[in-house]
Amino acid sequence: MKSPLKYLILLFIVVLSSFILTSKPDKLEHSKKSTAIKKDSITVKDTVISIRTYADSKTKSVKKKLDSLLKRINKRHDFHGSILVAQKGKVVYQNHVGTADFRKKKSLNKESVYQLASVSKQFTAASILMLVERNLLKLTDTVTKYYPNFPFKNITIKHLLNHTSGLPKYFWVAEHEWKENHPPNNKEMMRFIETSSTAAMFFSPGRRFDYSNTGYFVLASIVENISKKSFSDFVQANIFTPLQMNNSFVYSYKNNPIKENQLSGYRLYRGWRHLKIGGTVNDAVVGDKNIYATNEDLFKWIHGLNTGKIISKSSLEQMYTKGETKYGRKVPYGFGFRIDTKTDEKVIYHFGKWNGFSTGISQYEDDLVIIILEHTSYRAMGTLTKKVKRIVKNKFDV
Repeated sequence: MKSPLKYLILLFIVVLSSFILTSKPDKLEHSKKSTAIKKDSITVKDTVISIRTYADSKTKSVKKKLDSLLKRINKRHDFHGSILVAQKGKVVYQNHVGTADFRKKKSLNKESVYQLASVSKQFTAASILMLVERNLLKLTDTVTKYYPNFPFKNITIKHLLNHTSGLPKYFWVAEHEWKENHPPNNKEMMRFIETSSTAAMFFSPGRRFDYSNTGYFVLASIVENISKKSFSDFVQANIFTPLQMNNSFVYSYKNNPIKENQLSGYRLYRGWRHLKIGGTVNDAVVGDKNIYATNEDLFKWIHGLNTGKIISKSSLEQMYTKGETKYGRKVPYGFGFRIDTKTDEKVIYHFGKWNGFSTGISQYEDDLVIIILEHTSYRAMGTLTKKVKRIVKNKFDV
């Protein structure tokens, strides 16, 4: 009895072993599939641009100080907006205070989208540099190469970028000569300037620096001309989508619908009532203004710009280098950014002010970025930026 039992046990072991061996490849295949799925999920995750922040324990002191500052300027100076501070690619502080819609009594939140005003110009400059890198234009090209009927000659792309073109103010032309019942868009304004009876050059191209909204609306028009896309579509495809700036867009008044969380600008009336500021004849033109974004999206933008995700290092250096007149005098502007070298520290920045929106983005040499967005006609953006910087310097150490 023992011997047959012994053989039965041996037979059972052999059968079981063969089952395990034949099943093993399936298990390995399943394991490989799982690994592949895992790798895919990691790849997808890696493509998501996440906002990195410092630990609360490290930022507790600076947060307390900046929270106090936010409450104070809201109460004393009618500041309704947001502040984001980052250093070495990580967020140190991000918060907002105040009201988004005064009629509905809706508060601002992280998704509130602000008109960037002249901070929009850096996106226009980057778009031009992308076209340069693709060999679709040169900085020495003149406007008349792309718009043969443009009435002002010998103005180069570089003149426009550095604000040394001498172009007249399109605001004045639109406000005094445009007779249609809708505001002109870029194409219409370019055509209208060709026929204007009053538009005249302020000075010959390259002679001196004179901040020009006209120059940047012309640049955006050139982007449209070359790319055969609207400026909105070009920026969306080449900047917003790659950087996952999901709450950013170009807005042309009367041509685009109001989007979710898109703020309006306000002004204070008699010290207590907030009046909404409506659109004007100049608000359908884009390139000099009319990009909307959150402060978090703006951080994605500046980080992506500085890390080579949008343009090359050599193009970035051009953006961050002072231009010069034809006489060799330096001007306080690169491409889309103001450049301040009055102190030992080089500051690359831009402020904006339009229809109740006050905006600012400032970069310092120790990789400190300060972004401030506001929509109730706040008037002390430069002073506030300096206060924020001082608090961060005193209360935060990387």
